[in-house]
Amino acid sequence: MTEPVDLPARESMEYDVVVVGAGPAGLAAAIRLKLLDPEISIVVVEKGSVVGAHILSGAVIDPIGLDRLAPDWRTDPECPLKTRVTDDRFYYLTQTRSMRLPNWPMPRLMSNHGNFIGSLGALTRWLGARAEGLGVEIYPGFAATELLLGEKGEVVGIATGDMGIGRDGKPKPGFTRGMELRGKYVLLAEGARGSLSKQAIARYKLESPDSPQKYGIGLKELWQIPAEKFSPGVVQHTFGWPLSGGSSGGSFLYHYDDRLVSVGFVVHLNYKNPTLSPFDEFQQFKTHPLIRQTLTGGKRLAYGARAIASGGWQSVPKLVFPGGALIGCAAGFVNFARIKGSHNAILSGMLAADKIQEALRDGRAHDELTAYDDAWRGSDIGADLYKVRNVKSLWSKFGLALGVSLGGLDMWTNELFGLSMFGTLKQGNADYATLKPISEVTPISYPKPDGVVSFDKTTSVFVSNTNHEEDQPVHLRLIDPNVPIRVNLPRYGEPARLYCPVGVYEVVYADEKSLADPRFVINAQNCVHCKTCDIKDPAQNIIWTPPEGGGGPNYPDM
Repeated sequence: MTEPVDLPARESMEYDVVVVGAGPAGLAAAIRLKLLDPEISIVVVEKGSVVGAHILSGAVIDPIGLDRLAPDWRTDPECPLKTRVTDDRFYYLTQTRSMRLPNWPMPRLMSNHGNFIGSLGALTRWLGARAEGLGVEIYPGFAATELLLGEKGEVVGIATGDMGIGRDGKPKPGFTRGMELRGKYVLLAEGARGSLSKQAIARYKLESPDSPQKYGIGLKELWQIPAEKFSPGVVQHTFGWPLSGGSSGGSFLYHYDDRLVSVGFVVHLNYKNPTLSPFDEFQQFKTHPLIRQTLTGGKRLAYGARAIASGGWQSVPKLVFPGGALIGCAAGFVNFARIKGSHNAILSGMLAADKIQEALRDGRAHDELTAYDDAWRGSDIGADLYKVRNVKSLWSKFGLALGVSLGGLDMWTNELFGLSMFGTLKQGNADYATLKPISEVTPISYPKPDGVVSFDKTTSVFVSNTNHEEDQPVHLRLIDPNVPIRVNLPRYGEPARLYCPVGVYEVVYADEKSLADPRFVINAQNCVHCKTCDIKDPAQNIIWTPPEGGGGPNYPDM
């Protein structure tokens, strides 16, 4: 779509620092900057309708970041993080059985004792209130859609999207022009595969071609279960069934707060079979006796999905560019083996804030924060990621049994001796390049949902509280509209209809019996902003762009 040429000029506001994304990293950076120097002016823009609306995580939280950012968090009655981990369980699943693995052979860094279970969305709202109390301006409901560039190609700010553009590209009644928010430095804290982060990585060639970022898709439901089944503080992880050859991942199930259970499933997006459906793998997983016994009699409260950056140490790109930096999950700071990233997100926001404060103190602006990029590998973030740097590669290369065993051994040698017999392995091909043609695989058939512990996509979208203004340009752009039917359908069966966890993409036929005249349909109003399509499309033909601010899911404490 071409932007109308008769739009009025944007209004502009000036700040010292502009932060894109009100997640743990962005808010930690803002809080830290204000604590270092209350006179620094900071604005945070967030595309969700409220702070926390788009936050989705397990979440078992390592408190190292909170302890440094807000040392009083444990005694603050408003802080929502209350449940300590009391029991750490690991299981290997077959279709009907579960085998609990002993904890003693597990590398020490895999232990969750000392960590806390809670809602990352609720914690983010608490951080947002703290940031505002320090004088940070936070604007939820505004999507950052454009990097503003100076004369030398440096980033000098961002622009928010226009509101009130119709599907035809023309302003509607009530149209509002976006704003220009200009700053001496811009921090991109959008989470995995953020749209501006993707642009910055491409423009400034920040990613290593040898170890591109790797991703998983995390699907999560929030349940409230009967009191007799509730065990506060229990952390449970599984691997194995239902995922089969050529695919990998695992599950989590956490008990916390008032009889709440977070249950989720992660599918690594380097899977090979184009007929795999992460959503249906998750629903099938919940029918396993080990999981069914916990959920039966409970009520599903919410559902959502989000891409997870999982490449780790060797996939972290160069973090800085002229005028800005990547922080948090936008930088790829998730610890794949521990299934944790919020602690590193907070630490990275603080580290970037420290270097920005030094730069502003020295009168600098719009340059590269090289001190931040130079420092992270020697920080606690680097120490956390370095020990597990080969786990993903070993699992991908050698499969479940051997790969997990070698990964565990590698974590032990790194923990005990600070070295690995494998050195540092490369991550291999980008996730979009791993699919096999449909003619070379056995199609996967999934059981129908039972409506008790497993559900369909339609009812799941409903409990994600997803909403978009329907009369707006489709935010899921196709570079070539013909590719889905001409290329992806015959070669891969058009995998978008399966990897999307909310049914955004469909192939419909004029005659279902003869499969005549196929047509590719995009139900953009269903989108939960997980970014899986932008990552996994084998033709790299789908570009995720921000819809109108405030659109998307409205997760309740996910």
